[in-house]
Amino acid sequence: MIPLRILIFTYVMLPWIVSSAAKGEYMEARTPAKATVRASDYGVLQDTDTDGGVLPKAEVLPTCLLCVCLSGSVYCEDVSPDMSAVPTLPKETAYLYARFNKITKIHREDFADTATLRRIDLSGNLISEIEDGSFSKLPNLEELKLTENRLTKLPMLPSKLVTFNANFNRLKTQGVKANAFKKLTRLAYLYLGDNELTAVPHLPESLYVVHLHNNNISTITDETFCKGNTSHYIRTNMYEVRLDGNPLKLSEHPNSFICLQSLPIGWYK
Repeated sequence: MIPLRILIFTYVMLPWIVSSAAKGEYMEARTPAKATVRASDYGVLQDTDTDGGVLPKAEVLPTCLLCVCLSGSVYCEDVSPDMSAVPTLPKETAYLYARFNKITKIHREDFADTATLRRIDLSGNLISEIEDGSFSKLPNLEELKLTENRLTKLPMLPSKLVTFNANFNRLKTQGVKANAFKKLTRLAYLYLGDNELTAVPHLPESLYVVHLHNNNISTITDETFCKGNTSHYIRTNMYEVRLDGNPLKLSEHPNSFICLQSLPIGWYK
């Protein structure tokens, strides 16, 4: 006679065990195999997207996908992946902010199709060269900021410029023509501090502010800011001059500032 416990096991437990085994095989079949990547398949690490594809370089992405485009303004600040060239801009762009990138050179064609530009800010890049004519097709440009770059010379600047800032570069006197600003009759704010200039360029009558601090300027004349042949000339527009941080003794040039409403600001030895 078959023991009672064997009968219970046969009719109750055995079907449950078979069913559980079948479910296990089903779940194992549904579980995808994990992909294995061998280190030897890749010589260098690459940025990948969530699907495993290689991320495209900044230069090949559409500008308004890489940057923020908003009502005529384009914001391309501290872009990742690194931006090493000026992106193609929408034709209606009026304001470009491309600060803190890795742009190294400005090409003649970079702004050829954006005559509507009124402000360009390229501060904090690695720009060491600007091709002649890069800004010649920008009749409406009023503000140009090239602060904290590696420029040693300047190109021809647009005639309607109001503000020009090239502080913290490597500008040399031979790279800034004496009359570089002479024809800029609307220029009001000129910033050329922390460079390597040894002379003051010609300053247009329209200037309100000029900063030339922390250069290598060792001498000025009675004609630098004033008109040495007359004591009646007053430079009414200019109210702020900085020359501190230069190997220059203001006491040796008592007539150089006689036409100004105030003496240069800053600390002088």
